[in-house]
Amino acid sequence: MTAILDQLRTAPRSVLGKLPGLSSDDDETRRPLPVSGMLAAACTLGVGLAVLTTLTLVGWIAAPRGTLGAGLPGVFRTAAQIWLAAHHAGFAIPGGRVGLLPIGLMVLPAVLLYKAGRWMARDADLRLRLPARLPKNSPREKANARRRAQLVLVAQAGVSLAAPYALLAGLIALVTSNDITQPYIGEALLSHFLLAFLAGALATARTIGPWRAMLRLLPERVRALTVGTAVATAILVVAGLVLVLVAVALNFDQVRELSGVLSPGFVGGVLLLLVQALYLFNAVIWASSYIAGPGFAIGADTLVAPTGVQLGTVPSLPLLGALPESGPVPGWMMAVIALPFAAGAVAGVVVARISPSPSYEAAPLWGFLTGVTTGLVTALLAALSGGPIGGGRLTAVGPSPWEVALSVALEVGVAAGISAGVTNLLLLNRKARAPLDKAAAPVRKAGAAIARAASKVGLAEADARPLPGHWMDATEADTQAIPVIRDDWQDEHASAAAETLSQARPRLPMDEAVPPRKDIVDESDDRGGHVIYLDPYAWDRD
Repeated sequence: MTAILDQLRTAPRSVLGKLPGLSSDDDETRRPLPVSGMLAAACTLGVGLAVLTTLTLVGWIAAPRGTLGAGLPGVFRTAAQIWLAAHHAGFAIPGGRVGLLPIGLMVLPAVLLYKAGRWMARDADLRLRLPARLPKNSPREKANARRRAQLVLVAQAGVSLAAPYALLAGLIALVTSNDITQPYIGEALLSHFLLAFLAGALATARTIGPWRAMLRLLPERVRALTVGTAVATAILVVAGLVLVLVAVALNFDQVRELSGVLSPGFVGGVLLLLVQALYLFNAVIWASSYIAGPGFAIGADTLVAPTGVQLGTVPSLPLLGALPESGPVPGWMMAVIALPFAAGAVAGVVVARISPSPSYEAAPLWGFLTGVTTGLVTALLAALSGGPIGGGRLTAVGPSPWEVALSVALEVGVAAGISAGVTNLLLLNRKARAPLDKAAAPVRKAGAAIARAASKVGLAEADARPLPGHWMDATEADTQAIPVIRDDWQDEHASAAAETLSQARPRLPMDEAVPPRKDIVDESDDRGGHVIYLDPYAWDRD
């Protein structure tokens, strides 16, 4: 997709460069930010719909007639509806609604939007608009003003990509509506706007420099809360993934039996495997809710939690064969509730180390606030992972968002508050800091090893292209060469003053020109700076 966008970018440049009177400089011919965002949004929709149409056409050929639409127009309509579902936009069907959508399907539009956002950041005019009067009190205040201007620019880039993307999605929702499935236009607009805004803003901020440079755009406290929340959420998600894999391994016979009952065939089996892979992240979020305590439901009046399991008839999806049987749960399964406390303890240490507090009372409060933000994030994930499937019993599927938010906020918040207070106390005490640094040394080595391995694979590889010259950011000196000042450059104030003096003074004839004074030292090695003329004998001439 980036190759297509690069062609869209370079083709008009080559045409403009050949026209007389127009500059071919890249910075002078950059498009306005809304125009680049519109091009990126249209290209993202086109590529995404082309991929899904191809997959839907393969399924239409292998599946029974009428399953994925009647004829090629029905195939295109089905692919467009899948594209809307990839952004988590629900549908209304006769007798209910469909809201249980695969989170894994969001990876396709998220990756395409991120690539489009990177192209937009290099194609558009993203010159930094600093305030007319910068604060002159301290360098820190100047850096804060620069950071606020960068955040405003990042937000503008996100909106420039998200607004046309959401409008195009609304048109697709109107076109794909029929008598059986009717997309919710409001959900389509909101989901497309939010996903495109996050991807575009993240891609634009990533253009500034490495991930650490992105985090430096945030204030210190906000950065500490963001990293702590990300660490706690990642630990819960990884724990949920491990629980899902263990459950599938223990109940693999039942999973295979359900797959045999469906007997989808080769192509149908591949598509069924793809659907289960897309719903895997939903299952991981359900397992994280199970670890937090509230659990999840597979229909009305059902519950799967560490305190007990109560199930009815479940959908015939082979992945659901890993669910435990109805009845009491062994007592040792209650030990999984200790994992949120462990996640909170790690997050509290991270928060205290990133932003130590000079007062002993403030650090536990920031740790508890990290638990609250983690609860909000997990509640959002729980809401995305669940939803209704039609009407009847399957109107309640997945975890309860408010129950997950309350449980995670208390469990992670209490542990994070205690660990943040202890860590902050050790950091303030120089004598007690040595054991903490010694214990953290293996963690730093492991992180460095993971970063090196990721760079070899290509996951952490930075963009080899230099940053665009119009980006005025804090890391510019590290990523770009110092601009070369031309020999014919002249300061605008100096040129204006020289012109004024030349008009005011009478010009001497050529034969009466004053010879240059040899007693003046001309240090004009830097014509881009200030030239100082010094006459050491001026006092004797007056």
